Amino acid sequence: MTRRNHCPVDPYHVKTLYDRRLANYNTLLDLRSQRNILSKAAANKKSNKDPAIIQKAKELKQQIKQLETSLQTTETELLQCAIQIPNDTHPDVPVGPESNARVLKIVNQPQEGNNNLDHVILATKLGMLDLEQAALVSGSSFYYLEGYGAFLETALIQYAMDKAASKGFLGVITPDIVRTPIAYGCGFQPRAGESSQIYHVRTADEEDEEDALCLAGTAEIPLAGKFATKILEEAELPKRLVGFGRAYRAEAGGRGTETKGLYRVHQFSKVELFAVSTAEQSDQVLEQFREIQEEMYAELGLCFRVLDMPTEELGASAYRKYDIEAWMPGRKTWGEISSTSNCTDYQARRLSIRYRPTHNTGKNTLFCHTINGTAIAVPRVIIAILETFQQPDGSVKIPQVLQKWLPGQPSILSPQ
Repeated sequence: MTRRNHCPVDPYHVKTLYDRRLANYNTLLDLRSQRNILSKAAANKKSNKDPAIIQKAKELKQQIKQLETSLQTTETELLQCAIQIPNDTHPDVPVGPESNARVLKIVNQPQEGNNNLDHVILATKLGMLDLEQAALVSGSSFYYLEGYGAFLETALIQYAMDKAASKGFLGVITPDIVRTPIAYGCGFQPRAGESSQIYHVRTADEEDEEDALCLAGTAEIPLAGKFATKILEEAELPKRLVGFGRAYRAEAGGRGTETKGLYRVHQFSKVELFAVSTAEQSDQVLEQFREIQEEMYAELGLCFRVLDMPTEELGASAYRKYDIEAWMPGRKTWGEISSTSNCTDYQARRLSIRYRPTHNTGKNTLFCHTINGTAIAVPRVIIAILETFQQPDGSVKIPQVLQKWLPGQPSILSPQ
């Protein structure tokens, strides 16, 4: 946990809470058994008025009530501590902060030049982006995509969905509102002492935490939830899905170069790759996801690099994570456009996603592994396209693989 820069959780305290919970639970079972025996004895006409039985029944009732309260308190504290424990870490993951990321490859060459315009200027000249009215309507970090901006979004979505489908993925349109415990089960709960990045939805009939709703921060959450509490057959695995949904992020911080325009926004469209697998399959599936991502960004003609992310960048759920960053000439820096993670059984244990082994392993069921990866995060890919393919006259070339998805199939967009 120290290497992952995660909130400190004392494992010995968690073990103490677990032992206390187990002891309380076993004692409670014993007391309830004694109460049942007394109830049967009291049903006997000869003993139903026995003062000793009546007194003992009162004592048991009080003891059970106290122990139930103690058990609930212990379980709540145990859950709050245990939910903060991150996943294990792959032994090959670099140790340390983001600067220690290992560059695995660079595809194409970064464009250099002092005359490169940023995507906000380009999109405005092309009539694709309206930030001012979006700020009036919804607040900062929201945006309107219009004209070919809107069609470029749908083109990227269709391209990514089509690409994944051609690889055997099942297409899914996901719900944008999920139960908060499902989001937390995927590892998206805030760290201790940190503010939540989740948009919570309040309803009039919300009674308890199980009824709480939130906006999904990524389609990964409802895709994982699609398998919650299920028992799959090993022969079915891996199951691979490609899901489209909106992502909602209540990101903190002021606006600057890092958050200018479309780079860091509160709402955006996203196509997500997701899989459930056995433990033996998950490493291979992770590499397959990365290959698909690299294929798409190469077909789009972007300059990008693939990073093996270090321990402090893994978040709570990832065992190993690859990031892909595109060179954005207008921003004159690399910007993350994608990531893919092997979460092993971290999410599956929390959501109870299991499979029944084909061969007898001595266990009826085993926990699945889950793998996720961004196919297309629309706004950032739009940034990379506009800034990479800008021309001296302010026009922008459109990648050939997207042209068939655009009205009129234009090869170039010109300023209005």
